[in-house]
Amino acid sequence: MNLLVPAAANDGQTFQGPTIEEFFPQAVLFEGTPFELNRVMLIRILATIALIVLMWIGTRAMKVVPGRFQSVVEMGLDFIRVGVVEDLLGKKDGRRFLPLIAAIFFFVLFMNITGVVPLLNLAGSSVIGVPLVLAVIAYIAFIYAGVRKSPKLFFKNALLPAGVPPVLYIIVTPIEFISTFIIRPVTLTLRLLMNMIVGHLLLVLFFSATTFFFLYAPAAFKAFGLGTLAFGFAFQLFEVLVALLQAYVFAILTTVYIQLAVAEEH
Repeated sequence: MNLLVPAAANDGQTFQGPTIEEFFPQAVLFEGTPFELNRVMLIRILATIALIVLMWIGTRAMKVVPGRFQSVVEMGLDFIRVGVVEDLLGKKDGRRFLPLIAAIFFFVLFMNITGVVPLLNLAGSSVIGVPLVLAVIAYIAFIYAGVRKSPKLFFKNALLPAGVPPVLYIIVTPIEFISTFIIRPVTLTLRLLMNMIVGHLLLVLFFSATTFFFLYAPAAFKAFGLGTLAFGFAFQLFEVLVALLQAYVFAILTTVYIQLAVAEEH
């Protein structure tokens, strides 16, 4: 079944747009057990397997003159290493955190890209579990980097910034605590989640409207189906860009937080 186009026209007479229920499908395997799987979970498993297989093929027999898959993997890793990690952290710290940042980037990318894969058509990151877990990992890496750099000063410098009159700490410290230790993981989670939710809902809306106009609408309105179809395909291409961009944003923000944690003032 093509999962891109749900039952938009449920009775052939009215149009039913996408709803939030799209992201909470019924169980398809092992229903009623602790191992229950629904469509979203299956998509996540497939995306993870695809990522592991691609990385394994690209790195199992490294050569001086790389083959096709090795070239793809090396280009992706070089993009993260040079353009993100070493640019912000330098070579020493970049070498330490490159595996983490690269893993986050590729994992988010593969979870996002399932939103435009035929027969899947739903991003694995469009339900809060994946964005939240990744944000927690980024948060832990940020804390670890800061404590490892300055065990005694990290929290002090984060909550009691230098140059602020002591009397103002009663105002500044709660603000710094909320912005540094609460807002950051929350915004990481919500930024990725909301982009994937909105992208999916818009795609379903365009293609559901196309189905409705072509099959159920009066003859005078069928031409509108061409417009919604064109917008649907155009937006599907845009979603590929969004999938890549959101993976990049998540990776670079994680790197920025780590860079702030290991800055000299800590």
